[in-house]
Amino acid sequence: MLFSEAFKLALQSLWASKMRTILTLLGVVIGVASVIMVVTLTNGAKQFVTSKINTYGAEVVTVSKMPETFLTIDEYLDFKKRKDVTFDDFRAIEADCKFCQSVGASRSSTGKVVYGTKSTTDTEVRGWTWTMPPISNLNIDIGRSFTEVEDEHSTRVAIVGCDIVDNMLGAGDPLGKEIRVDGSPYTVIGVGECQGKILGRSMDNWVSIPLTSFLHSYGAHGSLAIYVNAGGGGEVMDVVSDELRTIMRARRHLAPGTPDSFSIDTSATFQNLLGKILNSFGAVVVAIAGISLVIGGIVIMNIMLVSVTERTREIGVRKALGARRKDILLQFLIESATMSLAGGMIGVIAGICIAKIITMIIAFPSTVELWSILVSLFVATCVGLFFGVYPAYRAAQLDPIAALRSEL
Repeated sequence: MLFSEAFKLALQSLWASKMRTILTLLGVVIGVASVIMVVTLTNGAKQFVTSKINTYGAEVVTVSKMPETFLTIDEYLDFKKRKDVTFDDFRAIEADCKFCQSVGASRSSTGKVVYGTKSTTDTEVRGWTWTMPPISNLNIDIGRSFTEVEDEHSTRVAIVGCDIVDNMLGAGDPLGKEIRVDGSPYTVIGVGECQGKILGRSMDNWVSIPLTSFLHSYGAHGSLAIYVNAGGGGEVMDVVSDELRTIMRARRHLAPGTPDSFSIDTSATFQNLLGKILNSFGAVVVAIAGISLVIGGIVIMNIMLVSVTERTREIGVRKALGARRKDILLQFLIESATMSLAGGMIGVIAGICIAKIITMIIAFPSTVELWSILVSLFVATCVGLFFGVYPAYRAAQLDPIAALRSEL
């Protein structure tokens, strides 16, 4: 029997029992859809977070009171007991770090911004040194950034996000307009590039003011984050990290062997942790999806066994007309593989659609990977073949005379 003929017969058999075929496919559809959805969302999240981490550049080292990530509440409580990273620490690093290309510092708060009769209460207020916009790769769409003189003299100037312009400043040139940030007046000198939303939260609802102005308004009691552009990767970042650690330990008079009372991180630190979290999450979901595929395969095997019983006379007639055992075996294997492949294709479409719907609803990033589609279809087909072997073997072993008698 030609393969094309066997494939045609398999499709005719599946089409003849459409409802049963659809119900049989559910396990495979759910398993494949789960894998595709998770891989699509995970890759989207990984690319988004990586891009946000790299907003500060792949060559930036961060000095802070506590790391951006921690795994237990005990770690958090221990980190909170550390001494704050102060403006004097920033000045010491700026003066003493020989391998640092540029040094910036940042502190932030949530505040109220007022312009005329309009106001917001949940705006992120960023206190930045004049070196921070270049370090953070902030693109200024309109106007300019801070100058060193404005930073040193606590000048009341501000760079704002797109939301402030769209929702408050209105039409016309935003430059030169005066806004009040938690009661203090600031003149808008620049507008940052629009960044959109993530998980339903706008990334453009912010105001950036010189760090010295921020400290005058909000007080010096609070920890800064210091950002250092190392100007190179690999060995250079290691050298800069060691130099920063030496400076900070000397300022805090830490004895040799005493653990650091501060955190030094690079973008690679965050990316490695992110990769571990997403990979662990993906592994759990893939395992659950694998169980769904196994269940779907068992259902396919069960239905194929029922099909063999129902089509005993058909098998007998085909054998009496000259069909060989391998022809019967091939037909039933193709039926199970086709059924599973069809379920895989439906699952791929469903998984992508669900991921994109999630993206539309909560702005969670998603990226479709071709390899995940190909692997899912391959695995689905293999599941159908594996669980179709026994029913196909049963059909091929039927005695033609007994099969012809079965319905007489």
